[in-house]
Amino acid sequence: MLDVIIIGAGPVGLACGIEAKRRNLNARIFDKGALCNSFIGYPTQMEFFSTPERLEIGGYPFSTREYKPRREEALDYYRRVATTENLDIALYEGVSTVNGGDGNFTVVTEKDDYRARKVIVATGFYDIPNRLDVPGEDLDKVTHYFKEPYPYALTDVAIVGAANSAVKAALACFRHEANVTMIVRDSGIDDTVKYWLKPDIENRIREGSIDALFDSEVSAITPTSLIVDTPDGTKEIDNDFVLAMTGYRPNYAMLESFGIAIRDDEARTPVHDEEGKTFETNRSGLYLAGTVCGGCDTSRWFIENGRFHAERIVDHAAAHLQESVAVDA
Repeated sequence: MLDVIIIGAGPVGLACGIEAKRRNLNARIFDKGALCNSFIGYPTQMEFFSTPERLEIGGYPFSTREYKPRREEALDYYRRVATTENLDIALYEGVSTVNGGDGNFTVVTEKDDYRARKVIVATGFYDIPNRLDVPGEDLDKVTHYFKEPYPYALTDVAIVGAANSAVKAALACFRHEANVTMIVRDSGIDDTVKYWLKPDIENRIREGSIDALFDSEVSAITPTSLIVDTPDGTKEIDNDFVLAMTGYRPNYAMLESFGIAIRDDEARTPVHDEEGKTFETNRSGLYLAGTVCGGCDTSRWFIENGRFHAERIVDHAAAHLQESVAVDA
């Protein structure tokens, strides 16, 4: 019997593991993929918007060569924190369901069943892309993740979306001599795009270096073209690759299989203590931590504020574990 099982080995999951260990709780962290699996899918040499001190966990300094850390530096930092703390981490072992109840959960993974008194879900949202739901979306030329621009040089690339990820991908592909067309369902570039990127993309569109179809949506994808509904009617454009930068959402099927209720609000927020005192869900003893707390509102929680969930969650869990030990005695 473990005191705590943590599902998700990203920064917030690691922070929960550190807090549990410092309270002498026996904890194990599970992840279906690699350590900080979401970062593996980030673009190569991606620069974080946050400065390093805002990404620190466990009180360990995060030193970087530049003002803001890059993806590779973050991967190294969190690995070093995990090994320094000697956290018990089971990677490439996905969790399928959580049975039982507070004080006696059974966590079922791909490999075995484990018992724990408390469970923390820190799975983020990056694994499930928002689909276009159009014919041809499952073609090999379509991806919802952008790693680097080199494969797209000298090709016709469509970027779907107009937020930060889409803008970064469009600029990078353009600067590696791809023929870039942005498909944007709104009338302009998203206002949330970072201040140093927005004028760059708008100037490239204005000068004609990057084509942009505003108030437009993809209606179908073929092996050689893209069908787009525009204010001027349906257009077919030549296309080799589609980068659908349409955002991501939590794995709702997994959350519901864990017995976590979902609110009927615009963000489809998983039910939990939203006042931030305990982050306990509708299932006693089962908690949410980090970005997954925001549901589809993926801009509500980041590493820099979600990492603080760990201390509050483990404080609450530890207090209840101590109470149950006292009652048993």
